[in-house]
Amino acid sequence: MSDRHVDGPLQPGDRAPNVVLEAITREGKIALEDYRGHRPILVGLFRGLHCPFCRRHIAAQAQLDGELRGRGIESLTIVNTPADRARLYFRYHPLPNLLAASDPERVSHHAFGLPNLEFTENETDWPRKVGMDVLMSMPPVDMPGELPGPMARPAAAEYLNNKDGYEMTEADQRMAAGGTGQLFGQFLLDREGIVRWTFTEVPDGGRRMFGAPSHQELMSAASQVAS
Repeated sequence: MSDRHVDGPLQPGDRAPNVVLEAITREGKIALEDYRGHRPILVGLFRGLHCPFCRRHIAAQAQLDGELRGRGIESLTIVNTPADRARLYFRYHPLPNLLAASDPERVSHHAFGLPNLEFTENETDWPRKVGMDVLMSMPPVDMPGELPGPMARPAAAEYLNNKDGYEMTEADQRMAAGGTGQLFGQFLLDREGIVRWTFTEVPDGGRRMFGAPSHQELMSAASQVAS
């Protein structure tokens, strides 16, 4: 594992750390070092499967696999969920071509500089702390077709979990207890392991929370890395 500590998310031009994680969708381990010198890779570092927004982000990244491979780019999803729990979930909710790894300790999130946000009553020091007063005053989440209308972030998360029929296990509860505020990010690395593009929840004081890059933005970046 990398022991690198950073003050914020890695930026274009930074060298990505090596992380070695237990694979979920195949046997053995997955190491970022294995891709260096060979192929670019899109690394998605998500909260656990207990997060309904991340379940959707994971599915969206999996759907890009064919287009990315067409440009010579691999794709890796990392989830803050124990491997056994994640394997069980994907057994019943398979995503074709998904390459995923488990990181219950969020070692990779830390190595890539993604903060674990602390929720407070009224103290905000973004991206380390956010008060519930600030969180509730943020623009509502609008997901046509998923939500009945714009909703506050906590209410939207609860609604989506109920809609999905997602049943929290003890493993999910452990991950949520320590990582509900873990901010997520996607990092596109070139074949030498250098970050060339990122999307994270960190910028804009929380307005990006639960958001995702557009298909056009991500594939445009992929085209630049592949060229």
